[in-house]
Formats: sequence, C-alpha cells, structure tokens
Amino acid sequence: MPCSPAHGLVVRRGDSVRVLIVEDDPELSARLGQTLTGAGYVVDSAADGDEGHFLGDTESYDAVVLDLGLPGVDGLTVLDRWRAAGRRMPVLILSARGAWREKVSGLRAGADDYMAKPFEPEELLARLEALIRRAAGHSSPLLECGDVRLDTAGGRVTQAGEPVALTALEFRMLSYFMHHRDKVVSKAELTEHIYGQDFERDSNTIEVLVNRLRKKLGARLIETLRGRGYRLAVPGGAD
Repeated sequence: MPCSPAHGLVVRRGDSVRVLIVEDDPELSARLGQTLTGAGYVVDSAADGDEGHFLGDTESYDAVVLDLGLPGVDGLTVLDRWRAAGRRMPVLILSARGAWREKVSGLRAGADDYMAKPFEPEELLARLEALIRRAAGHSSPLLECGDVRLDTAGGRVTQAGEPVALTALEFRMLSYFMHHRDKVVSKAELTEHIYGQDFERDSNTIEVLVNRLRKKLGARLIETLRGRGYRLAVPGGAD
C-alpha cells in the first residue's frame, strides 16, 4: 500500500513542525511558546515586526503566529512583505483587534486564519494543526505508509496494527518524513524542523535517529541518497 492519509503509545501532538511566534508581549509570547513546545512543536520567537519579518523571510517555518500591533513594522505589513516575496507558510493572526474589518484586512493580506485575544490554547493548537495539515496536502490527521500508521492528532504510531513506542524526537522525524514523502529531505532540513533554531547542528544526531527508526520500523523504511539526504520508502513507488 502506498503512503497516504489513514488511521494508532502516546507521544506529543505536534508534527515535527517549526513555528514562529511574532508577539511583542513577553508574557503572552512565553505562554504561547510553552503551549506549543508542550504540544511537541519547535518554536522560535520574535518581539517586533523587523525581527519577525527577517526570521520569516530567511528561515523555514511550517506556520507563523503573528500579532498585528507590533513595534516597528506592524503585523499586516510584515505579512504583506512575506507574501510579496513568495513566502507561503500558513499564518495565523492573533490580535486584540477583533473587529470584523480587521479580520477582513488580515485575510486579504494573506493570512490563513485569524483569532482575537483573549483565546483558548486548545483552540489555537487545533487551528494550527488544521492549517499545517492543509498546507502539506493532508485533510486528515491520520497518515500511513505501507503498514506504518501515524496519528498526528493523537501522537500514536502503529505497525501492522501493533503500537510502536517512539521517543518524541523519533516521532517528530517520522512525522516529517510522512508529511514530505514525495521528496528528498536533507540532514539540514531535518535538523531545522526537529530541533530549535539554536541547536548545535551535528549531522551524526540525525543519522542516529534515522537508524533508530529503521530498527523499530524496518531497515527499508527510510532510504539514504548519498550526498542528498533521505527519503521515505514508498511501497511500490518508483525511484
């Protein structure tokens, strides 16, 4: 059976995703960071529009939580610049400006969703998950590749119907591979999406994680392409 959306030791709920928070309120930014990190996401943060724009323009993020009322460059301008430069990561606007005109302005500027403050953390997580799934081309939180099934919402992995115990890092790596099953993934890309921005990028760590996944799920699950990186082995797929 080829890799496709499907149905599965509970690990964290995040999808080895890297999220940028652009929020000038240090207390709120810290709470958001704790919420997302607790759900398994890799989180970077910026406290003003200039820093937020720079990070979003130069780093690879799977989603952004963006405040509108930022010092320096405002959030709508930051978003407009990203879109004009071809940056297509999903953006969730989080703002105290709850009027419908503000929401329309944000959506027309290229936002993918809009939440007014105050907000419920669970709703924020649910909305981010939906945005990230849609951006990756998956309407369902359940993925499968052969007899391996991964539930991104529940944080469960099974093989041939039996639960598989994965560490949080192993789960993140497997999830990233399954969300990008049609492409070759480099060691640098894996490092960026599994670890935080300031992590010391030792390629040997990635090799160790790949080998651990192979031991738990089968030696042929992940292909090595010399000089290029890794690719999830699609059963019955062409090279």
